[in-house]
Amino acid sequence: MTEQQRLELEAAAFRRLVAHLDSRKDVQNIDLMNLSGFCRNCLSKWYKAAADEKQIDISLDEAREVVYGMPYSEWKSLYQKEASAEQHATFAKEKKHD
Repeated sequence: MTEQQRLELEAAAFRRLVAHLDSRKDVQNIDLMNLSGFCRNCLSKWYKAAADEKQIDISLDEAREVVYGMPYSEWKSLYQKEASAEQHATFAKEKKHD
């Protein structure tokens, strides 16, 4: 496999992950954090960090829009639910955050 092919496959996998997360708006970020140790916000921060490494000017808000498919504030108002006490307790216990 060439370097270009690897990059293309990684980009395709990233786009598919973002599309999958978009199709599962019912899955809250805290659920993702509790189960996998990362969430949409983490993915946005990683995207921003990659841009920074390449000296590509992109804000965290712009990175979030790539991942959320809309401004983060809009996504939160439309889809984010208040986390339950149980979700908060699991999050605090696991402390899975990047």
